[in-house]
Amino acid sequence: MYDIIIIGGGPAGLTAAMYSARYGLKTLFFETVDPISQLSLAPHIENYPGFEGSGMELLNKIKEQTIKAGAEGIFEKVIRIIKSNDNFVVKTENDEYKTKAVIVATGGKYRELGVEGEKEFVGKGVSYCATCDGPFFRGKKVAVIGGGNAAVGEAVYLKDIGCDVFVVHRRDELRADKAMQKSLFSRNIPVVWNSIVKRIEGSDKVERIVVYNKVSETEKTIDVDGVFIAVGVQPATDIVKDLGVERDSKGYIKVDKFQRTNIEGVFAAGDCCDNPLNQVVTACGSGATAANSAFRFVTGLEI
Repeated sequence: MYDIIIIGGGPAGLTAAMYSARYGLKTLFFETVDPISQLSLAPHIENYPGFEGSGMELLNKIKEQTIKAGAEGIFEKVIRIIKSNDNFVVKTENDEYKTKAVIVATGGKYRELGVEGEKEFVGKGVSYCATCDGPFFRGKKVAVIGGGNAAVGEAVYLKDIGCDVFVVHRRDELRADKAMQKSLFSRNIPVVWNSIVKRIEGSDKVERIVVYNKVSETEKTIDVDGVFIAVGVQPATDIVKDLGVERDSKGYIKVDKFQRTNIEGVFAAGDCCDNPLNQVVTACGSGATAANSAFRFVTGLEI
C-alpha cells in the first residue's frame, strides 16, 4: 500500500513524486517510453530557470532529486486504474499496486499529420523525434513540418548536426518564440510559407513530399530524404476513461486550480491537462500543486 502513486516520469510526474516524498508520504512513480516524456527528446533547453542543456540532462537531474527525496520509481507501463473501496488499484503489465491517491501525469503523444504516406514511411524517413533519428540524416535533405517551438527547435538541431533542412509551415508567420525564430533565421534555414504537406512519397523509403500552397493554390514536389513532423502533441489520457475522470473534447483531463479531478483522490498534472503554456516550468509547477493537494487529501487536511 502506497500513500501516493504517480503515473508518469516526466517533469510533472517527477516533481509530484519529489514533493510527495518530501512530505513524508510513501511514494511510487511509474515511467515508461509509451508515451515517452517530451522533455527527454528536447535537444536544448534554455528557458528553464537556472539550467541550460539537453532535455534528457534536465530530466535526469530532476529524477536524481526525486529518488534522493525518497520516492520509489518503477519502469513499467500502467494499463489500468481501478477504484477499490476508499483506495485505488494501479495495474501494470506485470503486477498491481494499491494506493490511497493517484496523480496522473501521463503527458502526451506526438500528433500525426494524417496524410497519405505518413504511416507507411514511419521508420523509413518519417520521424517525430529529431534527437532520436536526426544523426541518420547527416548530409541529407530533410523537411521539418510545423511552426511552433518544437518544430523550430528540431530544425535548428538538425542544421547543427549537418542536415540540409527546411521548414514547412501552414501560415505566413511562425508561432515559435522570437528567440527561437532568431536561432532559426540566423542559420539561414528556409521556410516554405503558407503550405501544407499533402502526401509523402517514395518506394522503399521517403523520397519526396508534395506540398500545397494555400495562397497560390498550387502543388509542388520537393525531393527529401527525411520528414520530421512536429505539429504538437495529443494528451495520453485513455488510462482514466474507465475511472470516470472527466476530459474535455480534446481529451485533456479537467482539473481545478488545485489539480483535482472530478474523482476524489485522483489528481492530474502536466501536459495531460489543458495547460495554456506547455513548458517544463509549468509542468513542474502543476506537479508540485498536485502533490500538495494529494498530501492534504491523504492526511485529511483541508484544501
